[in-house]
Amino acid sequence: MTTPHVNSESLERLESEVRTYSRSFPTVFTRARGATLYDENNKEYIDFLAGAGTLNYGHNNPKLKKVLLDYMMDDGLTHGLDMWTTAKRDFVEALEELIFKPRGLEYVVQFCGPTGTNAIEAALRIARNATGRTNVVSFTNAFHGVTLGALAATANGKFRHAAAMPTQGVSFMPYCGYMEGDSSSLAFLEKTLTDNSSGVDLPAAILLETVQGEGGINVASIEWLEGIDKICKKHGILLIVDDIQTGCGRTGKYFSFEHADISPDIVTTSKSLSGYGLPFAAVFMKPELDQWKPGEYNGTFRGNNLAFVTSTVAMREYWANDDLAKEVTRKGTVVEYRFKQLARMYQDAGIEAEERGRGLMRGLDIVKGDLADELVAECFEQGLVIETCGPDGQVVKCLCPLLITDDELNKGLDILEAAVEKQLKALAAK
Repeated sequence: MTTPHVNSESLERLESEVRTYSRSFPTVFTRARGATLYDENNKEYIDFLAGAGTLNYGHNNPKLKKVLLDYMMDDGLTHGLDMWTTAKRDFVEALEELIFKPRGLEYVVQFCGPTGTNAIEAALRIARNATGRTNVVSFTNAFHGVTLGALAATANGKFRHAAAMPTQGVSFMPYCGYMEGDSSSLAFLEKTLTDNSSGVDLPAAILLETVQGEGGINVASIEWLEGIDKICKKHGILLIVDDIQTGCGRTGKYFSFEHADISPDIVTTSKSLSGYGLPFAAVFMKPELDQWKPGEYNGTFRGNNLAFVTSTVAMREYWANDDLAKEVTRKGTVVEYRFKQLARMYQDAGIEAEERGRGLMRGLDIVKGDLADELVAECFEQGLVIETCGPDGQVVKCLCPLLITDDELNKGLDILEAAVEKQLKALAAK
């Protein structure tokens, strides 16, 4: 592990061993702006992590910060349970005006707990209550959270084993590309649902990510997504899209499912929903599924008024037109091109490698987790914060802020390329 750059004795002594990111990036950060982080030594880091996709609009976005500070200085409600507030009203009206209506979507909004796993828990209960069925289909390499219901739909054994008890209520199917060809996994799912001897009960819902983030930047094809949608409609199964990391513009559309001709019954969202890194999650569902009795699903932190404020500004500033979506697509092609070059560098050295992704959610798969860890550590030394994902941590993942400047983006990619060159030279010398 990289030697810490600053005094972290009290943090290491008092914080649980469950911590992860501080092990990969062993310094104490003090401030951040846009796509740049600063530590106690005033060293700068380009941020290709962005709070694991929570800071799509960058750190301390000045447009959002100003409105947030004004709201706080005017004694706006910080906490209000699920009472109505002006901040909540502004949020839902902007959501309807700028997001739902232009896309022909009719959803009602449930404010659940503050994180993505809370949204998944709520979505699963909505589907089960509405259909009267209990089984849910999830997919290989899926990640949906670590509370027990969401964990049951998470495929990675590392997370499942940590539950310390069996999970239940979910059947796993092959994700797009897990088997040879997209159609094979669709055919397998269809066969399983129609065969009374398959051992799989007709599910209440099919739960999926359009691009699997934690699972390794596995991208579902448009044909596969539309095939899943058709299967759901044919069998009366609800379609839940987990848009927690892929949403809010990450893939080049506000909702990641917009790339395909589908309309999910339920959408879960969190991470960049607040626009400012504030805890905030919500479930969007078709109105007929809203069958809750008052208080049947509750929690102290249902909706965050500070997040309502920043989210409303983010929608009005960045989603009143498609300018940001076009920029994400453009910048995504830059990362795609550079990652493909890096993949060829590994291939020329006899190491299997592949680029994949959609929009500004890109991955460089170099097959071996130890190589990826070495690469991330070298990037950090040179001033780039970037993480890994995938079942073996073998995929280097770019989740930079969507508003990153071209200079910052290219500087980060240059650091990554230099780290790859250094690694390959060291391997060749062995």
